[in-house]
Amino acid sequence: MKALTTSPVKMISDDWALLTAGTLDKFNTMTISWGGVGELWGKDVAFVFVRPQRYTYGFMEENDYFTLSFFGGDYKKELGICGAKSGRDTDKMALTGFQPIKAGEGVTFEQAQTAFVCRKMAFQDIDPKGFLDPSIMDTYALQDYHRMYVGAIEKVLVAE
Repeated sequence: MKALTTSPVKMISDDWALLTAGTLDKFNTMTISWGGVGELWGKDVAFVFVRPQRYTYGFMEENDYFTLSFFGGDYKKELGICGAKSGRDTDKMALTGFQPIKAGEGVTFEQAQTAFVCRKMAFQDIDPKGFLDPSIMDTYALQDYHRMYVGAIEKVLVAE
């Protein structure tokens, strides 16, 4: 993790990432541009946010592992599809051409440049009572507050 040469902030907010939970037999992926990485409880961690109505939410709840897959700014069109379409009624792999592959206890994609395999450590539902900046409420017109998941980064995979 400490050997990354690209800013994790850039990797998530500018280049976007795929958050994936499940197994090769049954998984879902969604595009994220929120989240972060750091150190917590003596471990390298990633934290991600998922709204309860997202199809990926159920996969996050049911599985102990998730992955973050990074494409270095490539595949923005495909990442856009994975963010706009639901896996409930769309075959995202057919639309994007992404090739899922096993990554430890999770799933990543053959096209990814970097992937973090994360073991869930904790979750916390976002509570608007904690918002100190009132403009945050603009993000929640439907009052569909995210659940934050914290995962220990157990493996960092880098394409050769």
